[in-house]
Amino acid sequence: MAGPPQPAAQPWVSPASSGPVANPFAPPFPAALPPETPVETTTRLRPVRPRRAGRAVAVGVCAVLGVGLIGGALAGLWLAAAEPGEPAEPAGYAKARDLWHNAPVDSLFPRSLAGPAAGPGASARTWTRIVVAPDAACSPAVLAKGLLATLRPLGCERVLRATYTDATASSVITVGLVFTRADAPAQRTLGQGLTTRLGADVPPTLPGPGTVAARFGPSQRASWWLNAPADLPVVVTAVSGFADGRTVDRPQPADGAMARGRTDAVAQSGLGHEARNITVRFEQLLRTAVAPPAKEKDAR
Repeated sequence: MAGPPQPAAQPWVSPASSGPVANPFAPPFPAALPPETPVETTTRLRPVRPRRAGRAVAVGVCAVLGVGLIGGALAGLWLAAAEPGEPAEPAGYAKARDLWHNAPVDSLFPRSLAGPAAGPGASARTWTRIVVAPDAACSPAVLAKGLLATLRPLGCERVLRATYTDATASSVITVGLVFTRADAPAQRTLGQGLTTRLGADVPPTLPGPGTVAARFGPSQRASWWLNAPADLPVVVTAVSGFADGRTVDRPQPADGAMARGRTDAVAQSGLGHEARNITVRFEQLLRTAVAPPAKEKDAR
């Protein structure tokens, strides 16, 4: 795995290159993020490699035309031979398993991330990356104990984490990408009711000294969510809190914090909405990383 050597224990602080990105759907807010510091990548994520073009594309097209009918027939035979009720492995599933050390850091953890309809009342959110940690082995330091115990029998490969803040710098949220060695059937089973099974298994935070997440510790966790998509060997986790360091006695799963009629500060600030909806956005990013949009493919 390529990349410059990095200290293994400390997280890397990495604000976006121009500070917080304004939310086009919300009233303007004053900039509240700290001054810029140099961006660092994790120890494992690689820079983008140049794309191949020209002759390689022509060869690829000829190969596809030459074997397309044969390949289609063989695919039909393989699917017919599969066990009933056991669909073929989702496209890109195997490729996704290696994203933790093959993908560029900015493709997995963008410096800024839009969340249309991610807040209460379908309000928009824009998140800015402020901390990225080196990739880590699966351990209680980076994973909640219940999730760690659940993943160990399946094979827990690696954990990537980053912390974001919203456009007003009033909330912070740590996102975790937990890569597993589970096969497709095991991953489908894993994702069924995972949050309910784990109960109050709140993910750890990733604070960042010198950032608005400096005081984001265990007592500041307000709402959380996690999901194991059936088509990716990954568990996506998120835990949100207030940037001012206030403590929360009892963190709420996102669906509880989003419940109708809630009037507490966590509900009104939309921390449950953010925790749940940012996991959806990261699942979309992972799918794009293994299967870029058709428009991008055609440009190669």
